[in-house]
Amino acid sequence: MKTVIYYFTGTGNSLAAARKIAGALGDCEVIGIASFANTAGTVVPDAGRVGIVCPVYFAGLPAMVASFAERLDTASARYVFSVVTHGGGGGSAALRQLDGILKEKAGRGLDAGFAVSMPGNYILMYESPAGEKRDRLLAAADADLERIAGQIRQETRLKLPNSPVTRIVKALTYPRFRSHVHGDDRKFTVSDECTACGTCASICPAGNIDLVDGKPVWNHRCELCCGCIHLCPTGAIQAGSRTGGRQRYRNPSVSIAELKRQRENEP
Repeated sequence: MKTVIYYFTGTGNSLAAARKIAGALGDCEVIGIASFANTAGTVVPDAGRVGIVCPVYFAGLPAMVASFAERLDTASARYVFSVVTHGGGGGSAALRQLDGILKEKAGRGLDAGFAVSMPGNYILMYESPAGEKRDRLLAAADADLERIAGQIRQETRLKLPNSPVTRIVKALTYPRFRSHVHGDDRKFTVSDECTACGTCASICPAGNIDLVDGKPVWNHRCELCCGCIHLCPTGAIQAGSRTGGRQRYRNPSVSIAELKRQRENEP
């Protein structure tokens, strides 16, 4: 049976997860949610199984993913699932948010939802893990994804995880995130180390960056994926004084070229 997986990623974790699941399932199409950003109307998947793979932001969904889910009609799908990747928890609340959106749109929600711990990338608040710690997290995530892919293949229906603490965290932090996210790129700056390579503009899932006189300019459609900061080859992009000394991160199984293509998978 055909499966379609819609994904959103900033530095590669969720794309790596989507590809891992797709490889285990076979007959699976992996489509970037960002490729729908400039389209309108309902999205009706041509597949029996439908999945959404994305990161957790402030115990909820990325803004672009929430907006996409509001357009996604899964009524005719036989099995609907989601995998959310996170660096510090919040997965249960994000899955329940997605379940609620899908139920409102199509009258049915998730048949199963899974949360997978992977190296975090929110450089505005903390440093991403490196070295052996990063490798351990990725190895554990691969094992989790292999198990999850088996459950998806069998179309196992599971009750969504539930955490009262995570619900409280989401209630306290997510509304502010959603109300400020697009304009939070005002925190971003670029130094003279910029070489005008254009990587930041080409990998931005929101198409939020233009090069003006060779320097990035942010247009306040930011998703706070932090890709532009992490993937700048010279480390020229910062978000305040604390990010300068913090470790940059890209999922090692995902290339820059692959990250550039998530807006190019035209539906």
